[in-house]
Amino acid sequence: ERRRGRTELSLLRFLSAELTRGYFLEHNEAKYTERRERVYTCLRIPRELEKLMVFGIFLCLDAFLYVFTLLPLRVFLALFRLLTLPCYGLRDRRLLQPAQVCDILKGVILVICYFMMHYVDYSMMYHLIRGQSVIKLYIIYNMLEVADRLFSSFGQDILDALYWTATEPKERKRAHIGVIPHFFMAVLYVFLHAILIMVQATTLNVAFNSHNKSLLTIMMSNNFVEIKGSVFKKFEKNNLFQMSNSDIKERFTNYVLLLIVCLRNMEQFSWNPDHLWVLFPDVCMVIASEIAVDIVKHAFITKFNDITADVYSEYRASLAFDLVSSRQKNAYTDYSDSVARRMGFIPLPLAVLLIRVVTSSIKVQGILSYACVILFYFGLISLKVLNSIVLLGKSCQYVKEAKMEEKLSNPPPTCTPGKPSSKSQNKCKPSQGLSTEENLSASVTNQPIHQKENIIPLLVTSNSDQFLTTPDGDEKDITQDNSELKHRSSKKDLLEIDRFTICGNRID
Repeated sequence: ERRRGRTELSLLRFLSAELTRGYFLEHNEAKYTERRERVYTCLRIPRELEKLMVFGIFLCLDAFLYVFTLLPLRVFLALFRLLTLPCYGLRDRRLLQPAQVCDILKGVILVICYFMMHYVDYSMMYHLIRGQSVIKLYIIYNMLEVADRLFSSFGQDILDALYWTATEPKERKRAHIGVIPHFFMAVLYVFLHAILIMVQATTLNVAFNSHNKSLLTIMMSNNFVEIKGSVFKKFEKNNLFQMSNSDIKERFTNYVLLLIVCLRNMEQFSWNPDHLWVLFPDVCMVIASEIAVDIVKHAFITKFNDITADVYSEYRASLAFDLVSSRQKNAYTDYSDSVARRMGFIPLPLAVLLIRVVTSSIKVQGILSYACVILFYFGLISLKVLNSIVLLGKSCQYVKEAKMEEKLSNPPPTCTPGKPSSKSQNKCKPSQGLSTEENLSASVTNQPIHQKENIIPLLVTSNSDQFLTTPDGDEKDITQDNSELKHRSSKKDLLEIDRFTICGNRID
């Protein structure tokens, strides 16, 4: 038999076996079906990611336009109340409401930082940066990006500390002195952050005006370094949500920086419209590289970590929940502040820089020019109101699709938290007889009211908080050992994710 087997082995039979060998993929159907689903997921990532990005960018735009449109009007109303206070009498213990105090503080910080920015010479900074070598500018730009994330991660804490120090109940008048150091700290932060963004815009302007475009090419290639630094790390849904928020903030900031670069270049060429078409290809190239990097990065992160493309709709619903909850009666913060906490986007430094660039680039002379400025201001208000209405409608739609209305419309549980949910539902009674959709549509149109000290805010206290919680993969039964329960308790709800991990892609 061995001899017969050896005689049957021949080169012709080997070639025949190689040419007629077949694939039996149906024997491993689950494996190849999973591979095909991964391909489909990668193909869906660009569409789902851009939906999230567009929604997030319009949220940042809404918070950014608020500084230019409604904030001056709110400051004027607060000052008017302060001046006409003797007409009302001293019925209320507070001279101003907490929201009015915060509005005045924001307005004063903007005005002070705007006048401080006049002492920073943009032209001298431009020529100083242009005289550096390309490699040095590349290193400087990377350092500026890191510093911007560090400033953003700490800046909102400084502003929140100022707002709370100025509005917290105080027993003695001497306690109001503590607002002064917090105020100077906030002014210093906004001023330094505005200078940092100005250096970023100046470096980008130098890259646009360089003859061989080498610096611009290097700066765009720096975006692709993000792929190497993030793709091969372990990501979960919460960590990917943090990265998505950071990408939204970064993309919107880049759009504003490109606007500043275009304004400065158009001023240098006496507002010649032909020069705008010279800048247009470079602007499109920067935007296209940013979009391509985000798509590739998120596509491979979801592929390597077995995350479906439907997770971006959950992220979008979570951002929409922030907008809808800021319209509730029990809202305890302004929406622009919630955007800053969620995405790390703080509009005050960027607004100071944009006002400084616009006022230095555009000269207003004559009655007709002032009339145009007034019309432009009313146009901004109209844009802000229209954007807010559309975002609110879309947010209500996303919240309903994600079945998160219970977090907004359900009353607070009045029973002890240690009891089971079935008993608590029998003991707790709803405050209104409206349906869920009627509660949602009626509550988002009401203005937030001032909360008393004994009322507990309950935006994230219902049992439906488990909706966007990241599963562990092997989560099967609640009754497991204590070690696994401790491991699960460390998982955070998406509604609790803020910008504290934006400075780096920290993995818990």
